[in-house]
Amino acid sequence: MKHHRTPEEKERLCTRLRRIEGQIRGVQKAINNDTDCIEVLRQINSVTGALKGVWLQFLEGHLKGCIANSLKHKDESLVDELIDHLRKVK
Repeated sequence: MKHHRTPEEKERLCTRLRRIEGQIRGVQKAINNDTDCIEVLRQINSVTGALKGVWLQFLEGHLKGCIANSLKHKDESLVDELIDHLRKVK
């Protein structure tokens, strides 16, 4: 099901993703510059946390919007789809 976000929500998400893009470029640069391993690991951990934040924001919107609407109409297919997805999350 398609979730329609406000222009403000979309802009916040895109801003976060652009910041993550910059972090990833920083990791690449650190690797190319032979930066200490622990610093590269810290940067990778930071990127991972930032992506998880975006994932959680999408999950919240999906639960409050798509899933809630689906259950209101007594359709559990999206719930099953989400459960399947969550089983695959690492």
